[in-house]
Amino acid sequence: MAISDSQSAHLQPQIVQLSDGHQLRSALQGLHPVLTHLNADTTWLIQLPFPPSAPRPTGRSRFNILVDPWLQGPQSDVASWFSTQWHVVKPSVKTIDELNRLLAKVEGADAAVEDNVDNPKSYIDAVAISHEFTDHCHEETLKELLPSTPVFATEKAAELIRSWKHFDRVITTPGFSSETKDWHSILSVAPLPSWIGIGRVITAGNALYYHSAVMVVFDTASANAVIYSPHGIKASDLEAVGAANIRTLALLHGLHDVRIWMTKQLNLGALNGLEAVRTCGAKYWLATHDEVKKGGGFIAPMLRRTKYTVADAVNKETKSLGDKAPNYEFVELGSGDGLVLV
Repeated sequence: MAISDSQSAHLQPQIVQLSDGHQLRSALQGLHPVLTHLNADTTWLIQLPFPPSAPRPTGRSRFNILVDPWLQGPQSDVASWFSTQWHVVKPSVKTIDELNRLLAKVEGADAAVEDNVDNPKSYIDAVAISHEFTDHCHEETLKELLPSTPVFATEKAAELIRSWKHFDRVITTPGFSSETKDWHSILSVAPLPSWIGIGRVITAGNALYYHSAVMVVFDTASANAVIYSPHGIKASDLEAVGAANIRTLALLHGLHDVRIWMTKQLNLGALNGLEAVRTCGAKYWLATHDEVKKGGGFIAPMLRRTKYTVADAVNKETKSLGDKAPNYEFVELGSGDGLVLV
């Protein structure tokens, strides 16, 4: 996570641990969202407080959105011989059931996440999937969720997930662009409550939605958004967010520049991130999708990774922008670390 120096004088990041139920419960008593990194790569939990006037399920204080869950086991695209990867850093939870039980305890439901198999209860209210690639759309992890869990996924990912015939509802994530005048009417799709929307920032000419972003918008005193772009997004594509009077509370964008040798740019990295965070005016910038995983198959030796820190990127930008370049303070969120978005 990076915070600009202009904010750091009055902003003290509050880091909480997913495994520390008392600490997390205390943080969730406030009216601020909490964003938790469930692994060292790009699986996230967004916990949004119910507005005081909004109806809520009995015993619930938070609406929990799981993003791109991949916990245990390998992920492989095309075929195992082509590309296979494994986590190097241990995820903070091993299974969806373990995560669900932690969320239940935070809500004070210590008596079981209903061990009654005929009436299980989930504290994961929705899932958002950014891409069909299996490090984002991991079948084994997703199938651990109850079939009743609503899944919001980009078009190709939605088609893939529907083919499993596991989930009752798979919603193709609606698009958001400069043409969107009222986010509620476009992004707040049933069964979401009316104060939450999940959408995809449309990127012209990007058929695979690779360099794009998923946006979770929610009403507090005003419209706020968490924007998740695991591979990076062109800064100009984010201009529509501010134009729609949506405040970007947090931007999730990686630091590492990753490409396939002599062919394709994968993760756009920190230099693009600086431009993106400046364009959308995000209060927080959190690094994502930077875990250096164990890789095998045809693609693994062709990957080229340039590791940046925020300081590295700022130094490069300062040389070209001079006094116009911002300064940043960097704080890392590890596996299981959560940030209270104040």
